[in-house]
This record gives sequence, C-alpha cells and structure tokens, in this order.
Amino acid sequence: MGSFQIGMRSSALLETSCGYLLQELQMIWDEVGKDQFEREKVLHDLEQECLEVYRRKVDSANISRARLHQELAESEAEFTHLLLSLGERSLPGRPEKMSGTLKEQLDAITPALREMRLRKEQRMNQFRSVQGQIQKISAEIAGQSVYDDSITNVIVNENDLSLKKLDEYQIELQRLCNEKNDRLQLVDTYIDTIHDLSSTLGMESSMIITKVHPTLNELCGISKNISDSILDKLNSTVESLKEEKQTQLEKLHQLGKALTNLWNLMGTPYKDRHSFSNVTDLLSLSSAEVSGHGSLTLNIIQQAEAEVKRLDQLKASKMKELFFKKQNELDQICSKSHMEIPSQPEMENIINLINSGEIDHADLLMSLDEKISVAKEEASSRKAIMEKVERWMLAHDEERWLEEYSMDENRYSVRRGAHKNLRRAERARVIVNKIPGKSRKLVGWFAEN
Repeated sequence: MGSFQIGMRSSALLETSCGYLLQELQMIWDEVGKDQFEREKVLHDLEQECLEVYRRKVDSANISRARLHQELAESEAEFTHLLLSLGERSLPGRPEKMSGTLKEQLDAITPALREMRLRKEQRMNQFRSVQGQIQKISAEIAGQSVYDDSITNVIVNENDLSLKKLDEYQIELQRLCNEKNDRLQLVDTYIDTIHDLSSTLGMESSMIITKVHPTLNELCGISKNISDSILDKLNSTVESLKEEKQTQLEKLHQLGKALTNLWNLMGTPYKDRHSFSNVTDLLSLSSAEVSGHGSLTLNIIQQAEAEVKRLDQLKASKMKELFFKKQNELDQICSKSHMEIPSQPEMENIINLINSGEIDHADLLMSLDEKISVAKEEASSRKAIMEKVERWMLAHDEERWLEEYSMDENRYSVRRGAHKNLRRAERARVIVNKIPGKSRKLVGWFAEN
C-alpha cells in the first residue's frame, strides 16, 4: 500500500520538473536503506515546502494584483475628480471604456492622468494669480498700506477649478480694478482741487495733503491710500478749503467796497487806487470765478485792512475840506441863481457834528450832493428868467450911463474916443426903449411863479 502511494506520488513528481531529483533521491534511499516511514515523512515535508512556496507566490501575485486594482481605481478616481474640478466632461483621446489587462489599463490611463494633472497645475496658477490680484486690490481699497505681494498665501479651492469659477473671479477682479481706478481718479481730482485752492489761498498744498495721509504725497513713492476714510478726509479737506476761500473772498469784498467808498468819498486819483486793484477787481467775481495764484492770501487781506484803517483816519481830516468844497459849490449855485443860501448856524452845527464824529460822513456828503443836485435843477429852471433879469439889469445900467452921457456938455467935442461913445449912446437908446417891455415880462413871470 505504501509502495503504491509512493509510486503514485513518485509518478506525480516525475511529471514535474522535480521528478528527476526525486528519482535520484529514491535511488540514494534504496542504496542507503532508508526506512519507509522516514521516506514518507521526507516526501511529506517536501510537499509542504512546495505548497508554502506556491502559497507565497500566489499571495505575492494577489498582492500585486490588488495593488494594480487599487492604483487603477485611484487613478480612475483622481482622473474623474480632476475632470469634475476642472469642469470638463472628458479628455480628448482617452477611451470612455477601459479594456485589456490591469497593466494595460493602467498604462492607458497614466498619460491622460498626467495631462489632467498638468492642466490642474496650470489652472491653479491662473486661480492663484487672479485671487492674488483680488486680495491685493481689496487690501488697497481697504486702506492696508502694507500687503504681501506673494501669491503663496492665496488659498485656492481645488474642488472647483472650472472655467466658470475662473470667469467669476476675473469678473470680480475687473470690478475691483474699475473701482480702484475710479478711486484713484477721485483722489487725483481731490488733490488737484486742493492744489488749486491752496494756490489761491496762499497755502502749502503738500503739507495739507500729507496731513490727510503721507501716501498721497507724490514724494512718498508708495501706492496711494484710496480707502473710504481717506476719501472722506479728502472731501472734508476740500470743503474746508472752499469755506475758507468763501470767507476770505467775503472779507475782501467788504474791504473792496470800503476802499471804493473811501476813494470816491475823498476823490482819490486812479494812480493811488491801482495798488489795490487786485482787491477791487474781486467785487464782481464769485468764489467759483476766483482762481488766480495768491488771490485770497491773508497778506492781501491784512494789507487791505491796513489801507482801510489808514483811509478811515484820513477821512475825518479831509471831511471838513470836502464839506466846505461842496458847500462852496452849493453857495455859488444859489448865489448865481438868486436862491436862498443855507444859514450860517446850520453850517456851524454840521461842522460840530463832524468834529465829534456823531454824523456819518457818507450820509452827509450824500445829503450835500442831493442839495447840489436840487439847486442845479432849480438853477436850470431859472436860467431863462435869469438871463432876462441880467439883460434887464444891463439895460438899466445902460440907461444910467445914457443919462450921464446926455448931461455931459462936451459929448460932441472932438476928443479921443468920442465916436465910440456916440455909437454906444445909439445902442443904449435902443436898449432903453425896450425896458418897459422887459419889465412887463418879468412882472408877469414873477406873478406866475
């Protein structure tokens, strides 16, 4: 029985590549006289050792197969995830269904996976660039003076790298760029306005701008702060300068009017007014129309105030002179037209008021001007009758001369100038003959008036 089993086992072994070795082993055992039991044990051990070797090989093969399955599955999963994250449906050139051995399938997907990884890296760089710019511009708009330009701090969502998402970021970036440009233009507009207003007011614009924020000064050399708070400060600064400009202009308007009134009051010649023409020229201008360099400086205001004060002091001393000048003009008009002249006590009372400062000089001169105007109108209305009165008086003068001439016994004697007297006497007789008619006309005019 044992021999049969050994023969069967030997026959099976002989069919293998180890059969020859087993046959040689049996020959050695026969020669040695190896016990059958020991032979069975050795053969059993050989079978176990062979099984262990096969089992290890099978296990190793299973592990390799499982690893290939896992690699293939991971590659498939990664490829699918990359497709989804990149927002693509498929990769051109890669078959939809895989076939062949595991290694063939793995070799087939590896190039496609490598291509998708490259695309992912490129897309990631695009996202980093766009998101980095978004963060930088957002920081500038928020007023962060220092920002790390490195894009390593940018966190990219690797689960959504689609072109749609990239477009959304690019749209947001464009919006922020437009907002930044708008803010920069607004800042530049504010700065230009501050320069113009400061120039008009005689102020140092660079100090004002630096006080708002140092980055707004061009000499700073870094990006301008364009945050909401800075825009608010710039706006308030511009409004403050505009108010200051309006205040200064109103002061100069008041001073210009005062200068003009004083000049007109005292008859100041043009050459003496010219030095303050820069003040009086502002009287017809609004705040928006004044833009000249140094037009509204404190120095100009102080000079104008000093001139007004000086003219005020001169006004009192010259007021009497002006008053007497206009009073003399009024007296001459009244005297020439035979009108009533203001009484002496009234004039003395006015002089006392001038000395005490209890009367407004402008009102006084205006009152005198009105009286002179009324007197001139009255004189103009009396002009015709005054000419008649003068002719009537001249006629009476000629009548008296004619009477004296007629009483002269030597009027016909030959002497120097006698012929002139004769001609005058002839004219005088003609004039005297008209006296009754002139007298009646004068009496009629006075009766009517």
